[in-house]
Amino acid sequence: MSYKNFKVETDSDGIALVTWDIPGRSMNVLDETSTNELDAIVKTTTADAAVKGVVITSAKEAFCAGADLSMLEGMNQAYAKVFKEQGETAANQMLFEQSRRFSQVLRSIETSGKPWAAAINGLALGGGFEITLCCHYRVAAENPKTRLGLPEVKVGLFPGAGGTQRVPRLVPPQDAMTILLKGDPVTIEKAKQLNLIHAIVPVADLVKAAKDWIKGGGKAIAPWDEKGFKLPGGPVFSKAGMMMFPAGNAIYRRETYDNYPAARAIMSCVYEGLQLPIDAALRVESRYFTSVLRSKEAAAMIRSLFLSMQELNKGARRPKDVPPTKVKKIAVIGAGFMGASVGYVSARAGLDVVLIDRDQESADKGKAHAQKVIEDQIKKGRAKPEDAEKLLARITPTADYAALKDVDLVIEAVFEDRKVKAETFAKAQEYLKPDVIFASNTSTLPITSLAESFKDQGKFVGIHFFSPVEKMMLVEIILGKNTGDVALATALDYVRQIGKTPIVVNDSRGFFANRCVGRYVAEGNEMFLEGVPPAMIENCAKMAGMPVGPLSLSDEVALDLGLKIMKATEADLGPNAINPDQKKLMVEMVETQGRLGRKNSKGFYDYPEKGKGQKSLWPGLSALQPKQLDPDTLDVEELKQRFLVVQAVEAARTVEDHVITDPREADVGSILGFGFAPFTGGTLSYIDFMGTKKFVELCHKLEAKYGSRFTPPKLLEEMAAKGETFYGRFAPKKAAA
Repeated sequence: MSYKNFKVETDSDGIALVTWDIPGRSMNVLDETSTNELDAIVKTTTADAAVKGVVITSAKEAFCAGADLSMLEGMNQAYAKVFKEQGETAANQMLFEQSRRFSQVLRSIETSGKPWAAAINGLALGGGFEITLCCHYRVAAENPKTRLGLPEVKVGLFPGAGGTQRVPRLVPPQDAMTILLKGDPVTIEKAKQLNLIHAIVPVADLVKAAKDWIKGGGKAIAPWDEKGFKLPGGPVFSKAGMMMFPAGNAIYRRETYDNYPAARAIMSCVYEGLQLPIDAALRVESRYFTSVLRSKEAAAMIRSLFLSMQELNKGARRPKDVPPTKVKKIAVIGAGFMGASVGYVSARAGLDVVLIDRDQESADKGKAHAQKVIEDQIKKGRAKPEDAEKLLARITPTADYAALKDVDLVIEAVFEDRKVKAETFAKAQEYLKPDVIFASNTSTLPITSLAESFKDQGKFVGIHFFSPVEKMMLVEIILGKNTGDVALATALDYVRQIGKTPIVVNDSRGFFANRCVGRYVAEGNEMFLEGVPPAMIENCAKMAGMPVGPLSLSDEVALDLGLKIMKATEADLGPNAINPDQKKLMVEMVETQGRLGRKNSKGFYDYPEKGKGQKSLWPGLSALQPKQLDPDTLDVEELKQRFLVVQAVEAARTVEDHVITDPREADVGSILGFGFAPFTGGTLSYIDFMGTKKFVELCHKLEAKYGSRFTPPKLLEEMAAKGETFYGRFAPKKAAA
């Protein structure tokens, strides 16, 4: 029998080699065709007496990247159809049967009576890793890049084909919960240490090692199907179990504030499943999986953090009529912290980098930053000494602007000051070759006005990196009024080359991310001035789903920078553009108290010397509050809502202002750029999933109590009246091929 996605060859020893190789794809993904064909292969090999065992491997560089999540979207659409036509019970039953089908196929491998061995030749994630877990033997090829894991929790799901049951039956409970709840993949060495795989062999011996295990009498029975099987961590209701589960539950709540149904379901699946025989445990897992699949959190996270992010990374916003560009050499003007970091990530991606500053010493400091970062990576085992040599050889520090003459792209990262930037443009322009693209890494200054001091405005674009550049995955590409398609395409191609996710926004003060996160920080200040206890401000923000509290974020950004931006905004737009009470607070903190934030170890928090304890809120804060409110009288839910609503309203304003033209970019940008509650799917998904009508009502309630920052824009009022959503009204364009 021939298959579309698999090739099956049986050798003279009766061992069937099943090779997974989906045509036309660079990587195998688990889709409906692969599931159906795998099912047929299990049935055929089980029924064929001539087949003594089965080895499953991949013809691609990786084993499998996981499930095709667009398949899950299709399941949800089918659920909605059956719900409408036959009612909730029938729809639930249909979704349960569909969602457990893959789990049943894997269980049929485990109970086939024939030994199955997984020959893992590269990356095996999600459903791909679950296939290997149901095999009776797992061998991996030596490859430093190979990672094994179950990352589903990162997109609002959990491993629903046995992952929550097999991993804790193989691995001690604490390690199992870390793998399942964090979703971070592990190296093959770590996997072997944890008993997730049995052996590591040279690449050339991979399939032979798997076949040799079968020929050597490999048992066709999983450990948990054997009589007398004992769990690695002992029974749930044992001394060890009771030390694990209550503590695990406390850690889960501390880390998630119960905002993630998938994480909660993982805890329940493991706790309940480990008290049951495997078949009953797999049914429990499937029921939880069906429930999570129907949650709005899963729908939102799959859409934003998987589908939309994939589309944006593939160039959804790239002008189609501009030929592909490959940036080989860039110049970064300004070798300070940001510029040096941009130089580092560019060199890491294989580009040659010229790092320019006002004098050789400053430029050399920029290169030294790159050296420090790569040396830290070597210490952590994430890079080798030869990687450092190659990377540093690509960075040339200089004070000579003549070094610009043969670069493809220039990124200006000097001080956030119009005059300084204009002087930089003037110096640079006399050395640029005619077709070079010039980008400004500015966080707030409008690109159109900066471009006025550049000769060819069509070649001028904004590329806004987020700090720390090495870790932050988002890059905002800002279009000035006169930015041309070639400049946009080059910027997008460069961002893809360095492995970041780009969003394209139109020009405005603060662009998209800083406009929204600025509201978040300001809301924290508002609460502080109202008399809300500082600890409550920070904790409620984290309970709402933000990664750090607004006071802590102010410290990270630097209070003096916040004050500088406030003063610049006031100078440009007049006194009504800022809140005078907040300015007064910042002046007090920065100019009177000398508290600049983390950079001078004192801001809203006091920071201990390195390695000497944790930061703590500055005791002097209460003296700066006009009054202090009793925390018992405050509505925690309302405080949480204020943090999310104030940012979402601003995101809606950016759509009305035509800064954001594609809802995917607002959602992906808000999660990657400033950590907007990922379980919501992002700022616009937060509104869409709540319903525009309900959201506008909430805005008006908060507006009446707290002021015009909660006033919904006319666009939102209009959408609420018509029952529209952002993804309905501003349907994203399909990604470029």
